[in-house]
Amino acid sequence: MPRNSLFRSLVDRARMAIMIIIALPGLAKADITLPIPTDDDIIRVELHSYKQLASFFDDLGYTPESWNAGERIIPRLFLQTIPGQWRDEIADQLTVTAKKRTFFRTLGPLTLLANEEIAFQQKALSDAIANNDTAVIAELAGQYRVSTAPDDPATIAELQKRIAPVPPSLAMAQMAIESGWGTSRFAAEGNALFGQWTYDGEGITPEQQRSHLGDYKIAAFKTPFGSVRAYMINLNTGSAYAEFRDMRAGMTKRNEPLSGTSLAETLTRYSERGNVYIKEIQAVIRQNNLAHADEAVLEDNPYYHLIPQDE
Repeated sequence: MPRNSLFRSLVDRARMAIMIIIALPGLAKADITLPIPTDDDIIRVELHSYKQLASFFDDLGYTPESWNAGERIIPRLFLQTIPGQWRDEIADQLTVTAKKRTFFRTLGPLTLLANEEIAFQQKALSDAIANNDTAVIAELAGQYRVSTAPDDPATIAELQKRIAPVPPSLAMAQMAIESGWGTSRFAAEGNALFGQWTYDGEGITPEQQRSHLGDYKIAAFKTPFGSVRAYMINLNTGSAYAEFRDMRAGMTKRNEPLSGTSLAETLTRYSERGNVYIKEIQAVIRQNNLAHADEAVLEDNPYYHLIPQDE
């Protein structure tokens, strides 16, 4: 399905629900996010082994052969948690190629879903501007940490810069690096794929916490998608990533495809390793041909909820 048609169907399904949430008195404002799929849109798949997962992908036609042949419409996969077996057993038993392929095929769709949500928010902002709907603008400003008034033109300009997609190639490369291909303790214990810090008391304490940096923890999430969503919010709001947003806005203005390899150059503050980290991101993109992931879209329905059953 064309990308615009997919976004339009999501927008139409959720617009009324969002407006009701915002308009009802006495209710706290809710974030503007994608609608939760109905039970009719979900197929639950309990996974007991790697072999079963590989067979399931084959049944869907979600194969290396189809990808290499240029197929870019992929299943709407929603992994519910990082299985402990992946870290403790499976990843070490696979070849490097099989491990990488499984990691990207299973978790890559979450980056596309997070970008769908951003596209939905872009449409909500566009509609709000057209209708002079300051309630929706204010809600988006809250989500994207813009402190100026909703009727201030500077607010609109900043939201348009912040509410924008992150190239899946970049997200997938950082996900692989930060989570050790999904085998890190933080991934196993808290679905944490991007090594994001938190100081609010919730999360996982690193074994070698650097006390001079405060009582930080690695943020934990209920699902891997929560980690992907938080990562994109981080790039789209953090002061350390203003250069990322500026470069992306320039690419968009020039009608250039967003390049994960180029945008990686702006992320020297994501890691203490600086330029060495940037080179590693770019190497992961190049060595795994991840630029092709920037062309991918999710099929319309259904959602496949992948539910690992650790034994």
